[in-house]
Amino acid sequence: MQTSYYPTPIMISANGHYPPRSPPPNGLLRRLTHTPRSSVDRHSQIAASAEDNALAEASKHTDLWFCDGSIILRAEDTLFRVHKSQLARHSAFFRDLFSLPQPSAESADTTTSSSSPTAVANNNPALQIDTTNEVEGCPVLRLHDTSEDVENLLMALYDGPNFGKNDPTDFRMVSGILRLATKYLVDSLRTKALVHLSKAWPTSLKGWDAREDVTRADEMQSGPGMSNIYPSPADVIILAREVNAPSLLPSAFYDLSRYHYTQLFEQDDESGPSIAQLPLSNADLQRLALGKEASQHAITTLIRSMGSHSHPLLLGHHAHSHRSCRRDFSELVALATQHYLFDRERGCTDPLYVAEELGQPLYDFGQASSVDDARFGESRRSVEVSECEACARALAIWTTRERERMWKMIPLWFRLDV
Repeated sequence: MQTSYYPTPIMISANGHYPPRSPPPNGLLRRLTHTPRSSVDRHSQIAASAEDNALAEASKHTDLWFCDGSIILRAEDTLFRVHKSQLARHSAFFRDLFSLPQPSAESADTTTSSSSPTAVANNNPALQIDTTNEVEGCPVLRLHDTSEDVENLLMALYDGPNFGKNDPTDFRMVSGILRLATKYLVDSLRTKALVHLSKAWPTSLKGWDAREDVTRADEMQSGPGMSNIYPSPADVIILAREVNAPSLLPSAFYDLSRYHYTQLFEQDDESGPSIAQLPLSNADLQRLALGKEASQHAITTLIRSMGSHSHPLLLGHHAHSHRSCRRDFSELVALATQHYLFDRERGCTDPLYVAEELGQPLYDFGQASSVDDARFGESRRSVEVSECEACARALAIWTTRERERMWKMIPLWFRLDV
């Protein structure tokens, strides 16, 4: 049954009289001339005593404790003494909260029984400022957030955000700031956090290529497939759902689709828990499976399209059929099919990578031409394949267009409303 904030109306009988009340027991009438203390008051005293003990056990933050602060925020067992004016300046939530009249210790009982909007707000645990258990003369506001997230939020409000390189450690800090900036309506800080995250989870193909360049540079030092420069894309999807940031979803879903199913659903001591242990919704798991299938289909479609001898963008620059170019493209299709469809690292899961590699005529498929090329993961195609510069330019143009088309298709692959 839904509880109302308003008092229950008194029922009147059909004859217009109030229902009869039983007389009080002997001796009770005299005692009722004084204000009684109900069981609610006793429960309030017990709760206040427990709150006093909890405050005594809480510790002051070493840095975010200002002697001239006007309010104390409590998160878990940590106390932050900060300024109401600083919070209200940046947060619409705190600005509205502090504008509400707060009950004094003497009027707490009276306010609790009131049905006014102010009393309703003060009775809400998420909004209530405790003026009965002050610490060093400051009221206490209990926040139901982790002390780490509150610390990062306050540091960003006082000193400005100090974001890092979008690595897992940085993501832990930024995600906490973004959650609380969204919850407490700190719009400017939310915008800055989203802009920072978009560098690792971009909305444009140009941004994605810049991100992948950073990954490849890191892999040159740590080894192929060993880069851990970015956080888990599953964590990014969970965060985007939590803070309503749909712009992060396409690149996060695409990155997650490049993992093999064994990597996704089997726990590994090095990579951490599988996505089956993360709170991804069933709908998002379905989107992942459908998008993964669509991206793999895009690779075969790309290679099949490249093998079409009548493709106007590839051989249309020749006035007549050029036998050697046709042969070169046939070899290229065969090599692409053999290499990319059986490349278990990236070739069978990453269509953007496949299209990029096909558009670089100076590179071979896994056959290095020199020691230096092998050391940097580079290899040269045969002179025979790249002897026609016109075909090379046409191929580069074609793959660029194909990659742009693929990028625009990613939201459709994963059934995303962005």
